[in-house]
Amino acid sequence: MTEFLNTLQTSGQYICVLVAVLLCAGGILLSCLSLSGTWLVLIAAALLYYVLESSFPGIWTIVTFFVLSVGVEILEFFAGWVGISKRGGSKLAGFMAVIGGFMGMAIGSALIPVIGTILGMFAGSFGLAFLVERDRLKKDNEAANIALGAVFSRVAVIMLKVCVTLGMIIVLIIGMILTRVS
Repeated sequence: MTEFLNTLQTSGQYICVLVAVLLCAGGILLSCLSLSGTWLVLIAAALLYYVLESSFPGIWTIVTFFVLSVGVEILEFFAGWVGISKRGGSKLAGFMAVIGGFMGMAIGSALIPVIGTILGMFAGSFGLAFLVERDRLKKDNEAANIALGAVFSRVAVIMLKVCVTLGMIIVLIIGMILTRVS
């Protein structure tokens, strides 16, 4: 009976590791689509912390991953506003880029699942910022140039999300390998 329970426990651990791997893979995919993939890697780390009785991942790994996930979300929230400001746009245009990004994501995902989310975010950020700046400046080219700042900053945030997600996964993998070797 004891042998059966040990086999069952080991099988359960392997299944949880497989789930963690799938969560990490999903995290990369979601980050590429400008969604919150870092949170899936955090969940994977928490699952491994709970299931595996080893020193890694520890509570500090989970806390660090949480801080990184929150930080990326905060940066994403302000990305459109920063992009507008860097190009000389108004505070209102920056605010509208944020609102337009959210509206665009909602509409885009309803029209074209998955890819529509990211396209809608770009279009919404650009569109509302452009309208505000066009009204303020009365010049299409300058307004478009400023509104492109929102799009470029959103692209930069997507790249940041992918890099942070990959970094978290690499830390998780290396930490687990080093823990198993020692």
